[in-house]
Amino acid sequence: MAANPPGNTASSANRAAFTVVITRPAGQSSELIRQLDAAGIATLDFPLIDIAPVADDAPLRTALASLERYALVVFVSPNAVDQAFARSNEIWPHALPVGVVGPGSVQALARHGVAAPAHQVISPASVSEDESTSFDSEGLFAAIDASIGAASLEGKRVLIVRGDGGREWLADRLREAGAEVEAVSAYRRLVPEPSIGGWARVHELLAGAPHAWLLTSSEGVRNLHELAQEHLTADEIVQLKHAPLVAPHPRIAQTARALGFDRITVSGAGDERIARALLAAVPPVVPPVVQPVSSDPAHSPAYSPAHSRMTETNASTNASPQPAATTPLPPNQPFTPYEAQTRRSASGPLLWAVVVILACAAGGGGFVLNRKLERAEQQLAQRQQANDTQTNELRIKTDQALATVHQSDSQVAQLEGKLADAQTAQQALQQQYADLARNRDDWTLAEVGQMLSAASQQLQLTGNTQLALFALQSADTRLAASDSPQAVAVRKAIAQDIDKLKAAPSTDLTGMAIKLDNAIAQVDSLPLSGEAQIAHATPHAATWADTAKVAAATGKPRWEVWLHEVTSGIGEQITSLVQVRRIDNADAMLVTPDQGYFLRENLKLRLLSARLALLSRNQDTLKSDLQSAQNSLTRYFDNSSAQTKTVLDLVKQVDAGSAAVQLPDLSTSLQAVSQYRSRG
Repeated sequence: MAANPPGNTASSANRAAFTVVITRPAGQSSELIRQLDAAGIATLDFPLIDIAPVADDAPLRTALASLERYALVVFVSPNAVDQAFARSNEIWPHALPVGVVGPGSVQALARHGVAAPAHQVISPASVSEDESTSFDSEGLFAAIDASIGAASLEGKRVLIVRGDGGREWLADRLREAGAEVEAVSAYRRLVPEPSIGGWARVHELLAGAPHAWLLTSSEGVRNLHELAQEHLTADEIVQLKHAPLVAPHPRIAQTARALGFDRITVSGAGDERIARALLAAVPPVVPPVVQPVSSDPAHSPAYSPAHSRMTETNASTNASPQPAATTPLPPNQPFTPYEAQTRRSASGPLLWAVVVILACAAGGGGFVLNRKLERAEQQLAQRQQANDTQTNELRIKTDQALATVHQSDSQVAQLEGKLADAQTAQQALQQQYADLARNRDDWTLAEVGQMLSAASQQLQLTGNTQLALFALQSADTRLAASDSPQAVAVRKAIAQDIDKLKAAPSTDLTGMAIKLDNAIAQVDSLPLSGEAQIAHATPHAATWADTAKVAAATGKPRWEVWLHEVTSGIGEQITSLVQVRRIDNADAMLVTPDQGYFLRENLKLRLLSARLALLSRNQDTLKSDLQSAQNSLTRYFDNSSAQTKTVLDLVKQVDAGSAAVQLPDLSTSLQAVSQYRSRG
C-alpha cells in the first residue's frame, strides 16, 4: 500500500487547523458549512445579523393577496423570499415573472415551488453564466431588461419585497422606465449579541490561530466593527483588521476597507465561489528540503570550499532534532616514490624560507585586512544605527498616520451609517408620498362620499334642497380634476341627482317652524271661552242737555226733548248690566281655571309635536297634530279674540304650507360611490 505524499498530508493538516468564521444569520449557511467540512476546514458560526419579522405585516399580506395587479415581483434576498412565502398560502401565478438578485434567492424560490421552467425566474445568472456576472441591483436590472424589456413595464405595477431599508437604485431605474413601483418590507435586520462561547473562540483565533472571516453584507461589516469596540482589546482589534476577509461583492469590500480591514478577497455570489475563495485563503505549507550528503566532499557534484563552509555554518546554526550527518573522513594521501622524496629533502630549507616569507606576508596582510574590516564594521554599525533611528521615526510617523487614517475611516463609517439612516427615512417618506399619490382618487372619492352622505342626511331632516344642491355641485367640482373611469361614473350619477333637486319644489320648513314657535309663545295668553272680559259701564251722574237749545234746534217741544233724555239714560244703565253672547260649545263654559292651565299645556304639546313632525318630514303626524290644535282653539278658546284669531291663522298657514311634497333623495350618487369602493 502506497503512503500519502508528504505535501498532501501537510495540506490536510493545515486545513484542519484553519477556521472560517461565518457571520451570516443563524441557519442560513448549512450548504456552505457542508462544503467546507468536506474540504477539511473547520467553521465557527458567529452571526452578525439577526432576521426578525416586521412589526406590521399588513402591507405585505395585502400585496401578496393581490398578485394579479402586478406585472413583476422582485425579491432582494433569500430572507425576503422565505418571509414572504411564510405569510402567503396562495399558489404563485405561473404567468407572473419573479426577479431575484443571486443564486441563493433562486434556491429559496425553488424550496417554495417557484422554479423554471414552470415559472419565469429572472436573475443575473439566467442571462449570463460568466464568472464576472454582477449579482446586485445593477445586474438584476440588466437581466430584467434582457428578459422582458424594461420599457414594457411602463404604466404597470412592480412589487419589490425587501427588508427595512436598503438601496433605492433598482426602484429608481424602474420608475424611470415608467413603472409604478410599490415596495413592502418583509423582515427587519437586528444586531444580535453573540454567545460567550463564540467570543471565547474569537479570542483564541485572534491570539494567533490561522483563520479567515466571511462577511456577506455591509451591515454585517459595520456590526462587526461596533461589536469589536465593545468586546475586544486594542491588540485583538489590530489582529482582526489584519485577518483575511472574504466578501461576495465589491461594495461589501469597500465598506470593510473603509473601516480598516486590509486583507480582503472578493469572491462573487454563490456558495461555490465563496468556498473556493476560502480554500484559497488557507496559508500554504512549504516542506523542508533535505540535501544528500556525500562521504567525499571533494568528489560531490557541486563541491566547493564556499559550499563546504556554508554547510558547516548551517549545520552549526540550524540544529534540529533530526539525526546528525556523519563527519566525512579525510582523503588518503597519494603515493610518492623514493626519488621524489630525495629531491624534496634537498630543497627543504629553501621551501621553508619561502613558507616563512609567505606566512609573514599573509600575517601582515591579514592584520591590515582585519583593521580595514574593523573600520568597515564600525562604519556599518554607525550606518545601521542611523538607519534604525530613521526607521523608528518613520515607523512612529507611519503609526500616527495609520491611526489618523483609521480615525478618519471610523468617522466615514459613522457618516455612512447616518447616511444610511437618512436614506431609510427618505425612502419611508417617498413610500408615503407614493401611497398618497397612488390613492389620490381613493381619497377624493372618500371625501365625496362623506359630502354626499351628510347632504342626504340634511335633506331628509330639514328638506333643504338648496343645501343638498350645493353639496352635489361641490362634489362634482372635486371630481372634475380626476379623469379615472370611476370618477366619470360618479359624476354622471351626481348630475342626475342635481337635475332632480332642481326640479323639486322648495318647501320653507324653517319658516313654518318659526310660525309654530310664535303660536306656541302666544298660547299662555289666549282667553278661554268662559274667560272673555265684559266691559261694564262706569256709573256717573247723568248730564242733562240744554232742553231749550235742543228744542229750538230740532223744533220739538221741550217736554218731548226732556222725556227722550230720561228714557235714553235709563236704557244705557240697563244695557251695561246685561250682555248676551252665543256659545256653540256649551262644555267650554264648564272649564275651571285649573283645567284651563292643563288645556293650554296640552295645546302647546300638540304644537311642539307638530313642529318635530314638520322637521322630520312625518306628514301623517304633522296633519294629525295640526288638526287637533285647530279643534282645541275653536272649541275652548274665545274665537272673537284677535289673539286667538292670530294663533289660529298661524296654525292654518302651517297646515296649508306643509302639503305632502316628495323630496328626491341622493341614492343614485351614494350607490355609485359605494360601487366604486366595493370594486377597490
